[in-house]
Amino acid sequence: MSPLAFAIATAALIFLASSATAAVPRPEHPRPDFQRDAWLNLNGPWQFEIDEKGDGEKRGLTSGHDLAQTITVPFCPESKLSGLAHRDFMVHVWYRRSFEVPAEMAGKRLLLHFGAVDWWARVWLNGTLVGEHKGGYSSFAFEITKDVRPGANELVVQVFDDTRSGKQATGKQCHDLESNGCAYTRTTGIWQTVWLEAVGDTYLRGIGVRPDLDGGRVSVFGWVDGPSKGVTLRVRAYADGKQVGEETVAAGWRAVEGAVKLSEIKPWWPGKPFLYDLTLDLLRDGKVVDTVHSYFGLRKITIQGNRFLINDKPIFQRLVLDQGFYPDGVYTAPTDEALKHDVELSMAAGFNGARLHQKVFDPRFLYWADKLGYVVWGEYPSWGINWGDIEAVGNAINEWREVVERDRNHPSIIGWCPLNETGGEPAIAAVEEILAQTQVMDPTRPFLDTSGYTHLFPGTDVFDSHDYDQNPQSFAARYQNFSLTGQDPFNNNLSDPRSRYRGQPYFVSEYGGIFVKTDREPAVPGWGYGQASVKEFVDRYKGLTDVLLDNPNMCGFCYTQLTDIEQEQNGIYFYDRKPKYDPALVHAINARAAAYETQPPRILHITWRALVPSSEEDGQEWHYTTDAPAADWLKPAFDDAAWKVGKGGFGTEGTPGAIVRTVWNTDDIWLRRKVHVDTVQFDLAGLRLHHDEDAEVYLNGTKVAEFSGYGSTYGVFEATAALKKALVVGENTIAVHCHQTVGGQYIDVGIVVGVEEKPKGG
Repeated sequence: MSPLAFAIATAALIFLASSATAAVPRPEHPRPDFQRDAWLNLNGPWQFEIDEKGDGEKRGLTSGHDLAQTITVPFCPESKLSGLAHRDFMVHVWYRRSFEVPAEMAGKRLLLHFGAVDWWARVWLNGTLVGEHKGGYSSFAFEITKDVRPGANELVVQVFDDTRSGKQATGKQCHDLESNGCAYTRTTGIWQTVWLEAVGDTYLRGIGVRPDLDGGRVSVFGWVDGPSKGVTLRVRAYADGKQVGEETVAAGWRAVEGAVKLSEIKPWWPGKPFLYDLTLDLLRDGKVVDTVHSYFGLRKITIQGNRFLINDKPIFQRLVLDQGFYPDGVYTAPTDEALKHDVELSMAAGFNGARLHQKVFDPRFLYWADKLGYVVWGEYPSWGINWGDIEAVGNAINEWREVVERDRNHPSIIGWCPLNETGGEPAIAAVEEILAQTQVMDPTRPFLDTSGYTHLFPGTDVFDSHDYDQNPQSFAARYQNFSLTGQDPFNNNLSDPRSRYRGQPYFVSEYGGIFVKTDREPAVPGWGYGQASVKEFVDRYKGLTDVLLDNPNMCGFCYTQLTDIEQEQNGIYFYDRKPKYDPALVHAINARAAAYETQPPRILHITWRALVPSSEEDGQEWHYTTDAPAADWLKPAFDDAAWKVGKGGFGTEGTPGAIVRTVWNTDDIWLRRKVHVDTVQFDLAGLRLHHDEDAEVYLNGTKVAEFSGYGSTYGVFEATAALKKALVVGENTIAVHCHQTVGGQYIDVGIVVGVEEKPKGG
């Protein structure tokens, strides 16, 4: 490049850089938990170009070439805040800008940081490739000390992002051109802050902070980069500005670790947080060469049986699903205040935390969660990956490691969950086992192998399910047995023996998702589960949520979701964060004490046997009709000789969890069966049932149970009192009516009885 050409190009870039200083978007430091004083925010106007043919490098875009457009970083080109709002696929894009190194950074080692770039970033400085990174959600940095020049420096970033490749995590980014279902606008390229940072010749590349509430201390371990001879780490802790502890330890090659005893003990607690400040100095022969500011919360998490304890106390997790999308910024909040506001909106509705769903959130969000005492589950955006592709698995595993290492110091994070709604194929089992290394990367928090569906890793610390049943009655029946015994809760994949429950803390991590009808016209046509008026919504929300709050073996819930997102309109709030109704209505339901917090676990070890088998294993013979029978059809003396005879279950193929042996595809079916019972001596009894939809079950002419809505698998529905009253030794008559309106349909019923296993010597 000629001196004249470089001067012209540099002038254009300096203009972009100087204009950026006028009003830098997202000006706050991106890492309050790992912050140095000497840094330069590189957000603002950058040159930008969509490389349709992917030949930008051949065309010389790595240096000295103006790009076709201007974009506002850190907002993705799909967003309005970027100035582009380009919604088509962009596999190859380029960025370019200039910067000057501030005088106070001169002579120091310089790091170029990227908060997040989706997906594969390659970075040039002054025409030299300084590094590359794969992963759309984790942060990365390159040392550029030897590549910077006095005066203007040219920074170029190329990004490759093919959401449809199967090679990369995409979370809820849509793989079709237009958003649909539960997939939304894509994010391409830079979507978090870019910044320059000055460090010492020896510096802390990263730290891990482990609070010890019982010991009244905090342990800090760090990665030291640079010569370690004569280097020590000094750690000072502060409470409300007052120093409450100090420790100095010698640094070794790469690693350093120390523990600070605290003179004041102030625990971090959900809703009542306290944060200590940390100052970490690397010193060489007593002179400070690098300083990092951080903070921590003094809290611990333990699991005892099915109890999930924070600071030795059971706290019911009143979580809301938060997907972290914004109308104008897509993946990027318009301001830091907007991140804080989302936490405040959730807490105003009575939630004490969130499941951060299918996205790795901005560290600034985690900072506000720490500050406000808001608990969260960290999740990986696992959708989009072909888990049968070893290259894709490698990409994901490495990115997840980077995420855990970056975010593990936040007290607000109370658990890790890298997968969502996985199937049972062998590749998934292997991936869950590999991802269980999370337990080694961070042994201080519980690990949930996958959210919902199939739990194939037997060592998962927590167990959950997803349940969008909209009927409080059938929802309650599904969890009644678990409430009584602490055994065999609802399981999205009960048919897979690998996915059995092993007594861990259990919660329903997705439920509700109710579409609330309001007077406001939606911006786009939308969907949600079970449309309801505000009054109907409140009644249904209370009915569903009370089931979970009243279960002493249920450690929490997660309601879908905090806000509408584009066409998925089932949020507590609209997409623009305005309320659909007074959030106090939901707060009043959420905030009351939960049985999990006020009662001990209710664990009964029951030996179950089939008193009257269902048709899961072998088809049981029933008399049936699809024509409305006489009123006395449910009585033992009724003559059903004219009815058809068929083997259960009854329904249509394709109904989830169904084992269809006799087709039933009309609106209603009536079933009768004579069974012989040899005993009525048992501790518990229930119906082994799969129904779609409404069902009534009669025994010897007496109604023993009624179900509305539908199920997606077989379950045990406790009915001990009713069955004890109706059952007789000898011949019994079971009569069932099932009504169907839409979708798949199925009915099958059996009776199970259980005897409590008494402890030996008890």
